[in-house]
Amino acid sequence: MPADLPKRLLIGRALRSDKLGETLLPKRIALPVFASDALSSVAYAPEEILLTLSMAGASAIHFSWQIGVVVAIVMLAVVASYRQNVHAYPSGGGDYEVATVNHGPNSGLVVASALMVDYILTVAVSTTSGVANVVSAVPALRGHEMALSVILVILLMGMNLRGVRESGTAFAVPTYAFMIGVLGMVVYGVVRHFAFGADMPAESAGFHLEATEGNGSLAGFALVFLLLRAFSSGCAALTGVEAISNGVPAFRKPKSRNAATTLLMMATIAVTMFMGIIYLAHLTGTQMAENPAAQLAGAPADYHQKTALAQISEAVFANFTPGFYYIAGVTGLILVLAANTAFNGFPVLGSILAQDRYLPRQLHTRGDRLAFSNGIILLAVAAIAFIAAFGADPNRLIQLYIVGVFVSFNMSQSGMIRHWTRLLRTETDPASRRRMQRSRAINTFGLVMTAAVLIVVLVTKIGHAWIAIAAMVALFVMMKAIRRHYDRVSEELQAAEEPDDSLLPTRVHGIVLVSKLHKPALRALVYARLARSHTLEAVTVNVDPADTEALCRDWDERGIEVPLKVLDSPYREITGPVLDYVKNLRRSSPRDVVSVYIPEYVVGSWYEHLLHNQSALRLKGRLLFKPGVMVTSVPWQLESSERRRPQRAWSAPGAVRRGEPRHERVESGGSSTVESVDSSTDLIDASKDSTS
Repeated sequence: MPADLPKRLLIGRALRSDKLGETLLPKRIALPVFASDALSSVAYAPEEILLTLSMAGASAIHFSWQIGVVVAIVMLAVVASYRQNVHAYPSGGGDYEVATVNHGPNSGLVVASALMVDYILTVAVSTTSGVANVVSAVPALRGHEMALSVILVILLMGMNLRGVRESGTAFAVPTYAFMIGVLGMVVYGVVRHFAFGADMPAESAGFHLEATEGNGSLAGFALVFLLLRAFSSGCAALTGVEAISNGVPAFRKPKSRNAATTLLMMATIAVTMFMGIIYLAHLTGTQMAENPAAQLAGAPADYHQKTALAQISEAVFANFTPGFYYIAGVTGLILVLAANTAFNGFPVLGSILAQDRYLPRQLHTRGDRLAFSNGIILLAVAAIAFIAAFGADPNRLIQLYIVGVFVSFNMSQSGMIRHWTRLLRTETDPASRRRMQRSRAINTFGLVMTAAVLIVVLVTKIGHAWIAIAAMVALFVMMKAIRRHYDRVSEELQAAEEPDDSLLPTRVHGIVLVSKLHKPALRALVYARLARSHTLEAVTVNVDPADTEALCRDWDERGIEVPLKVLDSPYREITGPVLDYVKNLRRSSPRDVVSVYIPEYVVGSWYEHLLHNQSALRLKGRLLFKPGVMVTSVPWQLESSERRRPQRAWSAPGAVRRGEPRHERVESGGSSTVESVDSSTDLIDASKDSTS
């Protein structure tokens, strides 16, 4: 049985790099993949408004629809603004790219930190909210919320490891089922009320909602503060809007236009469902309480409060019980599957940050199914940690939720204003200027709206928001430290401009694995000459065409006459092509000894070791079992290793870097193990491992 059979059963067979285009999404699949978070938030955003207003008792509930209208206006403003973003920045960097280009790297890192926290909380909130809705319909599951939430996160991780298109297809049906169910419920409820005069009281309509202690007669500033807090809670409906701008590369061509159309579809459907649910809550007299036992007078002693959507659907479908269970089922599904938005956005953002050397380069890896596997796994682990820390309570997690997303909204909109202003300075065509001025006006309006919401959130929820802010600060500091490390290593290992005389032709035989022409590679070539074998050649593995082309061009410009051979790798693997090539050499000349020289460097700290991959270590381990093959490590000590005692130094092997094949190409089928694609400027360890 193949060693990787369990992996193949779980995530499927490996896909070639040239199959990446087949994973791109049409609009009908992109809508559930990227908009499920924003669409599903209408299931809990109205409930958050009602819960906050309940602090003032029944007298404040009638403000719910006014607050809903304001939230809807903000959502439409944000969507209109992001339609400008996807046209101006279609590369998939989203808010991070907009902030970095227009405000500088530090602003970009602020946005990246906020988005990463938001993505993690999206998974935690969506899964726990989905479980809460299912428990409302199936009380027998009460008490198992934590286990169910963790299991769902793991299942979502597994589905996304199979690839974005497969997960999108699987999630499309429940997403559309949720939209049809909620819109159908709104229409059915309105028809029953106006056409047939049906009375549809919710189970909580007969209770008397009492204010919390000290809030019985809110007026003036206290009432305004409460309304602002309810508004900030309702703005949870805006979470997930930014995901489409981060996922533009996953759309079919024309990417920007398809993404903008999907944004408009999402906004229209989400606003309609959001206002419909708020209207039905008013029509059915649905009441929610922070503390049901103390606030709902007349409720039974053993009363367990259902979610607002469950109460509404139970009232609307009082004469059609299957409708109630249908809404409960699809709501639970969509809330869980809404986490898929984060599973598509977080890995892409992590890959971009890794490419910019702000995160470990392993996050730039595409796995067997051409998904960013390491980012998917990291997101799942972080979300499970939040679920465990907050006892799988969605109401507690939601309080942390919208801080990060509105930080990114503000930085993005201000960046877009600067973007249009910069273009207007040089644009002379009147039609283009009018279009740019219109776009700038839209982004300005969006900035005003999102800035107002952020201020309200910080003022009304600072008691909870500090946790999210602390997480963002920690991520910011960590990414700055990682970038400093990579920059220091890159500068230290930079090769000299003039070619080294020691690289002149010799009788040395061996295979020197190279990634690019840096100091460790030059040292390995020199050392291979001293071994005085009968021939000498350099070998690189082609995984990324641009990197290989750059290596070949640099090789020719320096005038190095040592032959450079490029091994092809259609599955982005490094180990397999090298092993196949060595095996062929041994087969053609069984009495010869093949000596493989691998450049590597030594770091001084364990945390530095974690920032560099171990692909060469794996390659050495495989080569050691091949008869007639000698493996030599050629170390290059970094400054950090020289400051530490030798016994505490860590060896971080370098490996073959990817690139476009030039010179001689050797075809290799490879194996199913996936290596990563690294476009960072690290000069040693330029290939990355996949942990998918």
